[in-house]
Amino acid sequence: MTKTVNLALQGGGSHGAFTWGVLDFLLEDDRLDFDAITGTSAGAMNAAVLAEGFLHGGRKGARENLTQFWRSVSAENALSPVQAKIFDLFFGYGTIPSRINAWWTDLLTHYFSPYEFNPFDLNPLRDHLEAVVNFEKVRSCEQLKLFVPATNVYMGKIKVFQRRELTADHVLASACLPFLFRAVEIDGIPYWDGGYMGNPALFPLFYETECPDIVIVQINPIERKEVPVRAREIQNRSNEITFNGALMGELRAIDFVSRLVDSGKLSREDYMRPFVHRIDGGTLLLPFSADSKLDSSWPLISQFFEFGRDAAKQWLDKNYDSIGKESTLDLRMAFA
Repeated sequence: MTKTVNLALQGGGSHGAFTWGVLDFLLEDDRLDFDAITGTSAGAMNAAVLAEGFLHGGRKGARENLTQFWRSVSAENALSPVQAKIFDLFFGYGTIPSRINAWWTDLLTHYFSPYEFNPFDLNPLRDHLEAVVNFEKVRSCEQLKLFVPATNVYMGKIKVFQRRELTADHVLASACLPFLFRAVEIDGIPYWDGGYMGNPALFPLFYETECPDIVIVQINPIERKEVPVRAREIQNRSNEITFNGALMGELRAIDFVSRLVDSGKLSREDYMRPFVHRIDGGTLLLPFSADSKLDSSWPLISQFFEFGRDAAKQWLDKNYDSIGKESTLDLRMAFA
């Protein structure tokens, strides 16, 4: 029996390959259908790539499209010399020369803005995305609802773009780290990474779908058992906390409303009683520093992919019977 769920995909650079692995297994396994996907940054890219592949090739096409995208991100491809230098600077953290690049990147981004060191606004991710995704097809993919959050720089508020309006700019806005890239302007409004306000945003799933089951694919660790002492470590941990903050706030709100519904203080006719589930990549990715989110080497991407497939299989085998009946994530225990 196939059950239907909504997916909520966190962002996190190359750690998004874990999510690729999760999606690859769920598409192959065939026990779950997807009604809607909300995704931020790398999660938004995974969602758009999946939707375009699904439209022309079903589940198999979605898997093939995701594989093509992540191989493209990792491969030595035909970028222009200037693009290649920027790509190497920002996305090559694995070797000793790249560690020197990392030091220079830290120095550069602390004292100069992308408006200064990247005046032509080059973004290699655009080439990878547009090579794999036909956004006209994504906009016409009626089988899936898509929600892509970005942060309005002027207002400091979240903006959620929906499938029918998506272009490459909307997805790149959701992935726009302001110390690396210039704000992405859409209709005259500048946007930064959606992770600041929703990583990912869950609330569209309550207003735009009737499916009560939400499967969160989480790739940012919530807990770490050591105190960061070096400047880079402090910055990395601060970023992890920041990019989990909005999600934790939404989950606390879900827990609060769910308890009111369960106690009869709120009507089930007026309020959805969501069932929340989590495929936890944060624990598996805990040994990898936040710097590794900028490492696009194929061995690391492949490792994250296999982590994702294994985690998805273990989660689904254990929790399939609960889908549609109850949450398998104890919100009070996990986030209180």
